[in-house]
Amino acid sequence: MSTAEIPKAAEQSEDADPVRTTGGTPPAAPRQKPVLLFSRARVTGRDQAVFITKLVVAAVLTGAGAFLALQDGVLFSAAGIVLLAAVYTHMVELQHQCLHHSAFTSPKPHRVVGVLLGLPLLVSYTHYRVRHLQHHKYLGTPQDSEFFGFDTRAPLTWGMLCRGAFDYRRLGIIAREVYRSWRGTWEYDAGDISDRRRREIIAEYRWAVVPVFAAVALAVAGYGGPVLELWLLPLLVAAPMHFFLELPEHILCDTETTDVLRNTRSIKGSWLSTWYTNGNNLHVEHHAAMTVAINRLRERHAEVTSMAKYVERGYPTFYLAVLREAARNSRVAGRQR
Repeated sequence: MSTAEIPKAAEQSEDADPVRTTGGTPPAAPRQKPVLLFSRARVTGRDQAVFITKLVVAAVLTGAGAFLALQDGVLFSAAGIVLLAAVYTHMVELQHQCLHHSAFTSPKPHRVVGVLLGLPLLVSYTHYRVRHLQHHKYLGTPQDSEFFGFDTRAPLTWGMLCRGAFDYRRLGIIAREVYRSWRGTWEYDAGDISDRRRREIIAEYRWAVVPVFAAVALAVAGYGGPVLELWLLPLLVAAPMHFFLELPEHILCDTETTDVLRNTRSIKGSWLSTWYTNGNNLHVEHHAAMTVAINRLRERHAEVTSMAKYVERGYPTFYLAVLREAARNSRVAGRQR
């Protein structure tokens, strides 16, 4: 792996502000130096078992969603499509854990499982991994860029939220990447990567034609309905789901600093939201020690609560703050026209 792919370890802030929520209400916790937050930990057998359990649950929910989606009643079918979209989104969060090699005790299964988890939403594991590790390395600098392309540094408006939530241009970008991979002209556009990573990315985009051709073949054979209900419609519904799931990570934070205690947000959340987002709500904890298994981030949250600048108790308070900010910025933009 090239140096562009290897993120630097997060560094402890010496002058972190007292924690405050997006709404600007600071808890009364005193400042202190972190003890556990930035410490690393190897993936254990228990961590691996937890992740495998998550995979089993995702498989069961996929089966349930498929069963509902294929029912004759509109309500049952719609519920199944939404459930499948939610599970496909959840699978990308499981894929995210594989990117960091924090799911299994051995490095080898991560790519195999990660590739499979990304198939429903056509997410290339290695391409996502390279870009995402660069995000960890360059967060808070002009070089920062995320794989899914939403710029958290731009002013938040209704238009930006809509463009981000319904960004179906990504499907066109995937088609372009597949075409260039088969043609032999694919190149990485965000820095330098090793020949090995480039070959892996090209191979994954080439393999992406398999589910597409399978869907076309099934449709031609008279099974267009199931293809629509089990894949195409969930693929479209999953786009806004995934956008709003990842929105809290860095939006409305201090994006001009490399201090993870200032440029990233954590949300305490419930056990349900923590499971569904696969710990994405504990994002400060993740950026502070990205190779730690996701199921072990909760034990670090107390330190984040006392030291990080942006901490929420739940998702509702965050989304309300986003709506207020979007409304305010949209009004300002309207007056300037």
